[in-house]
Amino acid sequence: MDCVGGFMNNIKLSNRLHLLLEKIPSGSKFADIGSDHALLPIAAIESKRVVFAVAGEVNPGPFDAACKAVAAAGLRNVISVRRGDGLEVLEPGEVDCITVAGMGGSLIASILERGQALGKLEGVSVLALQPNVGEDILRRWLLENGWLLIAEDILEEDGKIYEVLTAVPEVGGSELSSENLYKEVVLNQGRVTCGREMLIQMGPWLLKAPNAAFFKKWQGEISKLETIVASLSRSELESAEDKRMATQARIQEITEVLECLPKDKL
Repeated sequence: MDCVGGFMNNIKLSNRLHLLLEKIPSGSKFADIGSDHALLPIAAIESKRVVFAVAGEVNPGPFDAACKAVAAAGLRNVISVRRGDGLEVLEPGEVDCITVAGMGGSLIASILERGQALGKLEGVSVLALQPNVGEDILRRWLLENGWLLIAEDILEEDGKIYEVLTAVPEVGGSELSSENLYKEVVLNQGRVTCGREMLIQMGPWLLKAPNAAFFKKWQGEISKLETIVASLSRSELESAEDKRMATQARIQEITEVLECLPKDKL
């Protein structure tokens, strides 16, 4: 279903959407999947960052809201609002950048998986993704499907922490490769190592330049794990002790990594 599309004058994007906007290559045609009120496509067109945009929505309420917003902005000729599931709203080769924000990493990965099988990622040169949770699931999908992670950003907004992952198709022979990106990192003069799995969990680029939001996220994760340990300690089930020890080891692993990272910019 299509609703082929003034700017809601001086539209104010949230910081996380503004960060996504900055990841869209200038002059591109892009699709925002799960576009809600089409704020990102409208801002991208009005800022002259892109020449054409698709706003994809599967749910009728947000789809109608996006149609109304695009019409009110007078942009129906350059923003196509379409109702459909994930990348099914696109034709192969129609856009060169895709953004997906505000969903779990597992859902974003499944959207990309289905879209890839249908050829919808053909011609796409940039993926800018903002998972609410499950960032590791998304990193793993990108890694296993030929997409090179070129940037990671993390920020706190309205009490929530968001990550933005930017990826491009991996080209053999280039200086930056997924193999190098996820190569084991040695910290604290060899006392602590971050293997591939930990890099997927915490983010290879974020570990290189951690900020306050990064530390807050992982200290929060430690707190959650400590609550689990306390609960397991009260259990009389035989399996609980194994789980408790595994969780305690996870806490130790994260703590050691955090203690080795630079904090001078916090």
